[in-house]
Amino acid sequence: MSIVLTGSGLTVEKVVRIARHNEKVELSEDALERIKVCRAMLEKKIDAGEIMYGVNTGIGEFSEVVLDDDQVKDFQKYLVYNHAAGIGDPAPIEYVRGAMVGRINVHAHGNSGCRPIITQTLMEMLNKGVTPFVCQKGSVGASGDLAPMSQIALLLMGEGQAYYKGELLDGKEAMDKAGIEIPGLEARDGLATINGSNVMTAMSAILINDTNNWLKQAEIAAAMSLEALKANMKPYTPLLHEVRGFKGAVRGAKSIRKLVEGGDLVEGKIKCKVQDAYSMRSTPQVIGAAHDALEYAKSQVEIELNGVGDNPIFFPDKNIQISGANFQGSPVSLPMDMVGAAITMVSVMSERRMNRLNHPALSVGLPAFLTKGGGMFSGLMLSQYTADMQIVEQRILCTPASIQSIPAAADQEDFVSMGMNTAIKNFQILDNAYGILGIELMAAAQALDFREFKFGKGVTKAKEVIRRYVDFLEIDRPLYPDHTAMQKLVKSCEILEEVEKEIGSLE
Repeated sequence: MSIVLTGSGLTVEKVVRIARHNEKVELSEDALERIKVCRAMLEKKIDAGEIMYGVNTGIGEFSEVVLDDDQVKDFQKYLVYNHAAGIGDPAPIEYVRGAMVGRINVHAHGNSGCRPIITQTLMEMLNKGVTPFVCQKGSVGASGDLAPMSQIALLLMGEGQAYYKGELLDGKEAMDKAGIEIPGLEARDGLATINGSNVMTAMSAILINDTNNWLKQAEIAAAMSLEALKANMKPYTPLLHEVRGFKGAVRGAKSIRKLVEGGDLVEGKIKCKVQDAYSMRSTPQVIGAAHDALEYAKSQVEIELNGVGDNPIFFPDKNIQISGANFQGSPVSLPMDMVGAAITMVSVMSERRMNRLNHPALSVGLPAFLTKGGGMFSGLMLSQYTADMQIVEQRILCTPASIQSIPAAADQEDFVSMGMNTAIKNFQILDNAYGILGIELMAAAQALDFREFKFGKGVTKAKEVIRRYVDFLEIDRPLYPDHTAMQKLVKSCEILEEVEKEIGSLE
């Protein structure tokens, strides 16, 4: 069943379904009518000789240059050419598809002034699997993601390159093979296609989805380590967190409690300390803070997905157009910088629990470095090194991009969001987080194999899944295949899916 785009109601989850899982899209009849009404207003203003930014003027520092009638149409072509100025490797297909979804939803408001055929062609490209080749680097996240969005716009002229059925083809060839007519660009069409922060917003939406799944697996890892370390589970009583009031902490405590239900530890059959170290008893507060940060970021990203990020913006009901800065990416880049820090914070706590599993003075009777043959064998000693290296990389990447503005365009564009830098580095942070969490999960499974009591139902299922990919470390072996297998396992969400089948959702 197709997802209907109306200008509102576009969620992170819907973006993922379209961008990653290739769900079809439709444009609502009301949205199409709004686009037609707006275009009719624009054409009347052009005929009347009204000066409008980016329609019959230059852009940026050249905004005071007025174009004559013969230049107006060709200007859109040269605008796209000039702005298709990215560099290097292509963005993943799902990022580009997500950006196209976002742009269609902007047009659906009927405030952008492009011809309906432009919006309809973008939609047809999505539905028929024509994805423009877009360099990931080049956007400063203000005046929109101009460089990558321009590579999308090239296809509307039958230029550029695109992926179709697994092949990278010339743009016209891809469109022809898919049976999509090339609309060309007329007045306003080019700028209406490129002038929004749609790539960084799509990337942020996908990252939010993946981070939520990662945080739930961080709760699974925590529950496994807590049982292996014979933790006092009273700090996970929901009442304790409800009285403070942070929603994320309540959610985290309930999830971890749910994972250990049915086990001897939570039922009080295992002796534990009166009070554990912070990395054991403050996990709900820490993971909870990350949940809350992610929820705020999601709210901001969904506002952007459903708002009019464009310039100028046309108001047909008032017969006016206003030039402003609704392309500015800061409302997305600032909260998404916080998300990168939240992932890193939870990763640091994961490594601290892994340290306790390894450390004979802290592990409540587990063998040093989780090996039976300490001295001859070193067990998981070096696994901690690998986790630590990745955490340092995360910390380096946590420097906010949203404060890194460099003026451009002869100081006409003298503050930009650098939101694309935020989006790119967040995926690097999350990739490291998969590895770090995978190492904790591997260590926790190893530790649980040394314990002789009954574990929680969720913990038992998680350990079972891990053992499909990584064997118990009886004697030392090269660990890089295990580390890599665990990183891939966490990214795949197989542990999460199996656990949730067993005990229900961890939301």
